[in-house]
Amino acid sequence: MKNILLRYGLLSISFIIITEITNKIINLKDLLHHFLIDFLSVDQINSYFEFQDKWHWLIYLYIPLIILIKTSVISLIIYIGLFLLSKETKYNQLWNATIKAEFIFLLVPIFKIIWFYFFQPNYDLNDIQNYYPLSALNIIGYKGLEAWFIYPFQVLNLFEFVYVIYLGFEIGKLTNTNTDYGLKIVGISYVPSLVLWVATVMFFTLNYS
Repeated sequence: MKNILLRYGLLSISFIIITEITNKIINLKDLLHHFLIDFLSVDQINSYFEFQDKWHWLIYLYIPLIILIKTSVISLIIYIGLFLLSKETKYNQLWNATIKAEFIFLLVPIFKIIWFYFFQPNYDLNDIQNYYPLSALNIIGYKGLEAWFIYPFQVLNLFEFVYVIYLGFEIGKLTNTNTDYGLKIVGISYVPSLVLWVATVMFFTLNYS
């Protein structure tokens, strides 16, 4: 359990650091200021940024909390999938596998930095928000696309594919079977849950956009 917590801590710290670096390199604060100038007065914008600076430390709690919730829920879903197929394994082992798989998504902000620094130096806040490297959205583009279609096209990406493959590999090891069996577990547990999550986001986006 100690090693799992250390790995979780390393993952959280890595995401915090890469998030801070990304925000600095892409000048997120300037982009946000430029976006808000059309909606708020100068005093309101200054107040907003003062509030943001005051509570910036919350990111150090927010990111680890999101990672904890995400990995815990995914581990529970896979645990249920294993239970349905009469395969037993410890929840802590599944959580460990899920945390290891989550390191894959550290590449997303790195790719984002590379793209906007070297290949698209002229960008705005919408470009930053809607860009997801190696995703279907990059192929079709977000401009002119209905808002509720953006998220599902973001989820269709190479990192998610590798994540599923790696989870299958880890579960195959935990169950003393193989990657094919592990992918079967992921296919009946994580994948349907992901589809349901995407459908939920699409529903709320459609109704509140």
